[in-house]
Amino acid sequence: MKTSSDLTILTVDRDSISVETAVNYLRNSGKLGQFIGDIIRQYIIEQEVENRTDVNVNPVITEQAIIDFRLQNKLTDPQKFHAWLEKSGTTYEGFHASITFGFKLEKLKALIVKPKLQEYFIERKIFLDRVVISRIIVDNQELAQELHTQIEEGASFEYLAREYSITDDRMVNGMMGAISRGKMPDALRAKVDIASAGNVIGPIELDGKYGLFRIEQYLPASLENTELKQALQNELFEKWLAGKIQKLTVKLQME
Repeated sequence: MKTSSDLTILTVDRDSISVETAVNYLRNSGKLGQFIGDIIRQYIIEQEVENRTDVNVNPVITEQAIIDFRLQNKLTDPQKFHAWLEKSGTTYEGFHASITFGFKLEKLKALIVKPKLQEYFIERKIFLDRVVISRIIVDNQELAQELHTQIEEGASFEYLAREYSITDDRMVNGMMGAISRGKMPDALRAKVDIASAGNVIGPIELDGKYGLFRIEQYLPASLENTELKQALQNELFEKWLAGKIQKLTVKLQME
């Protein structure tokens, strides 16, 4: 009976690399845990896909996806497509199976995360909502108050930011860009949440400095945003996978 030291997993030039040697390479490089994790992850996904009947895919959808792929990549010529398959290390059957599996995986994700997506979105919303802010930061409260007064009287926020702010963003008129509400200091978020676009709030003391903040734009998060929705679905799916993995008993067999 062959052991892991006998089974060849790769041939490099004329040298054969056994399973045991490959595992030792991965261990020595610090990547064995990641490698095993990827295998377990795929094992769970494939088991779930195989055991569920609600993730089946209409063959017509797969065929159309393959046609679209060949058109987009200029592989409509059978010989070119065959050459591409060989270069990719697969066959038509293998390519067909991978496309089908991809559709099944997306259906599986949707079925698993759909019941939890709205609640998860609400939990994460404070971090997903963003606000575009400009600021003037000084180290003196009286100066901050004086600058606020000047702004109320019509002085240019941008000019005062360039002249008085002590942060690097003074070079861009104090523009901080889009900031997550959840990552704002509590004192700033409390004011931002009740202000309107265009308002200048402050002075607010932060880490011994005093800031004036102008609200440029509110960017509330929404599940209507396709990219955001996909990102949350992926996060939930990974959480589901992690929960599954924690319940497994895994043993590395080297014999």
